[in-house]
Amino acid sequence: MTTKLAHPVPSSVLSSVPGSVLRGVLRSTVVLFAGSLVLLASGPAGADTPEGWPVADGVDPVYAVLLLGGVPALLIAVITLLVMVPGRRERHALAAGQADDQWFGGPRQGTAELPPAEAGATGSGGASARW
Repeated sequence: MTTKLAHPVPSSVLSSVPGSVLRGVLRSTVVLFAGSLVLLASGPAGADTPEGWPVADGVDPVYAVLLLGGVPALLIAVITLLVMVPGRRERHALAAGQADDQWFGGPRQGTAELPPAEAGATGSGGASARW
């Protein structure tokens, strides 16, 4: 890769123009080029209906609001109900029987099943901060 310009600019021209002006011109050129590309690309979007095709009727604003706002709101309501109803039904079943606390993966008989700590055990860990 080369850092030399294809068409050398005389150093007298570059030294008379401050660097901030050159950066500003470069930025302006890039912005104008990008803007013109956007405008050129959007040209077909403004085309008329081709000859022989039926002219489309206008969309009623109330219908558009109901379609674009009502359908998502209805979907949100249905999904919320589908998620919350089983949870409420299960909560009421638990409230009637009041299930006992469970220690998953622990001893079946609670702490009574744990072996007592030996007096000289050094590898017990715990709150003694020893390994």
